[in-house]
Amino acid sequence: MQKSSLEDLSIAILIPCFNEEQTIGDVVSRFRATLPSAAVYVYDNNSSDLTALKARASGAIVVREPRQGKGNVVRRMFADIEADIYVMVDGDGTYAPEDAPQLINTLLTAHCDMAVGTRRGVTDDAGRVGHAFGNRLFNGLYKRMFGRDFTDIFSGYRAFTRRFVKSFPAVSGGFEIETEMSVHASQLKLPVSEIALDYGRRPEGSASKLSTYKDGAKILWMFAMLSKETQPMRFFGAIASFFAIASVMLMAPVLVEYAETGLVPRMPTWVLSLGLLMISAMMVMTGLILDSVSRGRAEQKRIFYLSIPARRPKHETADIARQPTRRGSSRAA
Repeated sequence: MQKSSLEDLSIAILIPCFNEEQTIGDVVSRFRATLPSAAVYVYDNNSSDLTALKARASGAIVVREPRQGKGNVVRRMFADIEADIYVMVDGDGTYAPEDAPQLINTLLTAHCDMAVGTRRGVTDDAGRVGHAFGNRLFNGLYKRMFGRDFTDIFSGYRAFTRRFVKSFPAVSGGFEIETEMSVHASQLKLPVSEIALDYGRRPEGSASKLSTYKDGAKILWMFAMLSKETQPMRFFGAIASFFAIASVMLMAPVLVEYAETGLVPRMPTWVLSLGLLMISAMMVMTGLILDSVSRGRAEQKRIFYLSIPARRPKHETADIARQPTRRGSSRAA
């Protein structure tokens, strides 16, 4: 990546933090050494240790966010900070600040809106067996539900354009924020890229804030909610299929008995089966109506995204301006 590319653009390093006093000072110092022109922001999320003090001593701009949860911190960061390029990273030292130029280079050369640093070997050993299994499970589930744009939806090392940051709604409150980012990009078909980066381990005495079962349940719930919002026909169609199958299973013996005897002795079962069939039909209608609403919302998000001008380095803009135009296009101009 050319040095002038970074000098033309304002870069913000975003580090959400909660009780990371052992690592935050080193992370901030290494980012300042790697990207001297970038502004490093540390948002302290109610830490009970010296995280804020050590971040400020290392040269970071420290802001306190009282609402607990990584999603709440990211929402505040995206609203507060103005830049051309944003790099989001965890403050636990598991991601190398020296990889940031490579991540930014991928963002610029691929002309994408989000570049994700996928974690090498994270599914083989994520610190705990539960984490590794969860990574494989949720990444596979994401591919089936939302598409194959990403192979590591939980990576905390990402670079964004201003277009992405200012058009991202950020509804999540916790660790499921990365999942919401990925679904936002997949729904609007935004250009994204991935690059494999090394993933380190926490230092001795530093504990992970991620709970295997509690946060796993929250992420699974977020999958369901995002599916309902972005793919309502598929979501309510699955519910309709469940009620339809249950209705047929209850209805079949009654119909067979009626064909043989001309009587319906199990009237409650017949009424229940018809009720389930009506619920199934209602779910189908709900899915059809909300599918139209979801398409309209996606179009509005896309229009708002396009209303934010794309920011490129000056030398790239000049190269585009020097490109020859087709015969007829100059006449139209």
